[in-house]
Amino acid sequence: MTAGHTITIEQGTDLVRVVRDGQVVAESRRPLLLRETGYPVRHYLPPQDVRTDLLTPSDTTTYCPFKGTASYWSLPGSEDAKDAVWAYPEPKEAVAQIKDHFCFYAYEVEAAD
Repeated sequence: MTAGHTITIEQGTDLVRVVRDGQVVAESRRPLLLRETGYPVRHYLPPQDVRTDLLTPSDTTTYCPFKGTASYWSLPGSEDAKDAVWAYPEPKEAVAQIKDHFCFYAYEVEAAD
């Protein structure tokens, strides 16, 4: 990590539900909570808890020097759902726990009891 930049990952137990146009896209009580300097907490959900059949793969990739190369998917519906989901198929060793877990932009995540 760069001086002043940290990433921590912890196992969450709260229910995280991702809903798009009234349809549940993901629901998990096993989210990984990733905290990274300068960013809001991100919920990374195990693939078993995500309706991957509803996701459309994208050609988009991005590179993070701390996490690695992310792949993206779009959610069903309007253009604002393009590249709304990402995962790290081969993350850096320091964040290996998030391998293949799906993350949704914050406006897509609804934490519930």
